[in-house]
Amino acid sequence: MSNRTLIRGGLVVTAADEMHADVLVEDGRIAALAAHNSPVSQGWTAARAIDATNRYVIPGGVDAHTHMELPFGGTFASDSFETGTRAAAWGGTTTIVDFAVQTVGRALREGLDAWYAKADGNCAIDYGFHMILSDVNEQSLKEMDLLVEEGITSFKLFMAYPGVFYSDDGQILRAMQRSAVNGGLIMMHAENGIAIDVLVEQALARGETDPRYHGEVRKVLLEAEATHRAIQLARVAGAPLYVVHVSAEEAVAELAVARDKGLPVFGETCPQYLFLSTDNLAEPDFEGAKYVCSTPLRPREHQAALWRGLRTNDLQVVSTDHCPFCFTGQKELGRGDFSKIPNGLPGVENRMDLLHQAVVDGHITRRRWIEIACATPARMFGLYPKKGTIAPGADADIVIYDPHAEQTLSVETHHMNVDYSAYEGRRVTGRVETVLSRGEVVIDQRTFTGRAGHGVYTPRSTCQYLDH
Repeated sequence: MSNRTLIRGGLVVTAADEMHADVLVEDGRIAALAAHNSPVSQGWTAARAIDATNRYVIPGGVDAHTHMELPFGGTFASDSFETGTRAAAWGGTTTIVDFAVQTVGRALREGLDAWYAKADGNCAIDYGFHMILSDVNEQSLKEMDLLVEEGITSFKLFMAYPGVFYSDDGQILRAMQRSAVNGGLIMMHAENGIAIDVLVEQALARGETDPRYHGEVRKVLLEAEATHRAIQLARVAGAPLYVVHVSAEEAVAELAVARDKGLPVFGETCPQYLFLSTDNLAEPDFEGAKYVCSTPLRPREHQAALWRGLRTNDLQVVSTDHCPFCFTGQKELGRGDFSKIPNGLPGVENRMDLLHQAVVDGHITRRRWIEIACATPARMFGLYPKKGTIAPGADADIVIYDPHAEQTLSVETHHMNVDYSAYEGRRVTGRVETVLSRGEVVIDQRTFTGRAGHGVYTPRSTCQYLDH
């Protein structure tokens, strides 16, 4: 009984169901669910009881796109695995999938081992890895097969960032052909980086150096074009495709056309594209630098298309692309040259709350909230039903969520290791109260009780939306 926890009286919300149920947790897993106060649940005993009356009991969030400690533009993302996973827990996320980076000229294994070392013993919640392919060649293609067997079942390629992460169409095709055989999922940063670099150079030559020009040169059409091209290359290779951080209406349209043909093409968007816009990039006194990320923030009219895509399932996942850089000393590297502003926003702590606000605002339903934030990312990346749901046998990654609490998002109260909030002053309804990670209480009534090293590396099976 000492390792049993009983959660009573809450509304259990999963992607499939809503039910007033009591939840019994034992040995880090969900042992049983039963109707609230039914004869079955009244017979349960546990060392710890949590009263979830007037609360939601939801699966812990799965954020399938984070960049802790990422080297970028001569600096590093400001969240370590320790600070970043603690902030994730505060925000109701209990699993992250981060990106290990291959260095050009080096083995995938070397990059992966470096990321294992960064994370090992430091995480407050469970974590997995994707692999960034920076150098597609015979050797790295062979290594992909080995990584899939090891539980690294997804590989990110970049059509952007020439000279850094960029792969040309031939390299992309080869990697896709390999994944068609080994069952891996190719994740694509779809922007035409070669064309963007021309526009960057021209803008700077005209003296257009402010942060807002970051959004103007990274044109919607160049996201749509790259998305289209990635889809066609995937069709030629007979491979599935997952397009990351979709921000533009025209890119959503490309995904919709492909999905209407029945192709295994998937799309992710992020809270910043749903809640922020080019208005933020245009904030005066270099404040716009806080909002520089790629793909960039778009004019506000794109938001409606993203919400519609989430409702119609042309977009299936909301991840954060959490990649924080402090305004002071990091974002400021780009004063006088927007192209030198490190690309990335903090958000791992805000995603579940912002998406609950979307429920309050009528953009999505409660179950869809859990679907896009927990269940689908878990299925997409081979973690379901261990993660992403509340069902017998699943890991006891559970959030007690107060849907009526009001809070103001602010740098003053967040736990991410960054000196600003992208959502400063935004009022939202709904707040995380208590969080269990594998049955261990890591947030207890808004107090952090977790520890670095509780979180464990979690190997993944292949994408569960594909016929294998």
